[in-house]
Amino acid sequence: MNQSALKGRTRQAGSVAVEFALVAIIFFTVVFATLELARMEFLLNTLEEVTRRAAAAAANVDYRDTTALQKVQTDAVFRNSSGPLALGTPVTSDNVKIDYLSVSKATWDVSHMNTLPACPAGNRLNCTTDPNADNCIRFVRARVCASMDSDGNCETLPYQTVFPFLDLAGMKLPSAETIVPAGTLGATAGAMPCT
Repeated sequence: MNQSALKGRTRQAGSVAVEFALVAIIFFTVVFATLELARMEFLLNTLEEVTRRAAAAAANVDYRDTTALQKVQTDAVFRNSSGPLALGTPVTSDNVKIDYLSVSKATWDVSHMNTLPACPAGNRLNCTTDPNADNCIRFVRARVCASMDSDGNCETLPYQTVFPFLDLAGMKLPSAETIVPAGTLGATAGAMPCT
């Protein structure tokens, strides 16, 4: 083989490598972006399920029992012990916030209760006396929050990408919230109301 034919092949091989690199960059960017969007959609649906599970369980658990409420939070993120939601970092059981709501007499709006009744049987008595009183837990709300202040305001969690080269730093996880009617709240039949 002569020298000119060998130089031609070397130049052609170099241009193929450059073309492959350009196509590979675009291809892998599209693949990783698609995977990230699929994970985002998974989180949208899963966070709704997390709040649904937490609210339904908390409606029948004594709100004074912190161990039982922690179990509700852990179960809501599909775990047996503390840790992150599978494929859902940064969501953990600590981010599942449960609060209790009353119904306003004047506006019929639900509002966060800062002071809860002394016991579930006492709540039942309060609600029997006046279902729209400020001391009657009518609904249980579960949300996924970074933190919750004393007024019940929820700060959303930042979204964390799986692929660090995709810059979605300003993005927040969607707010997920479920409100269910209060169930037993841990009250047993025939329990005497506390004071």
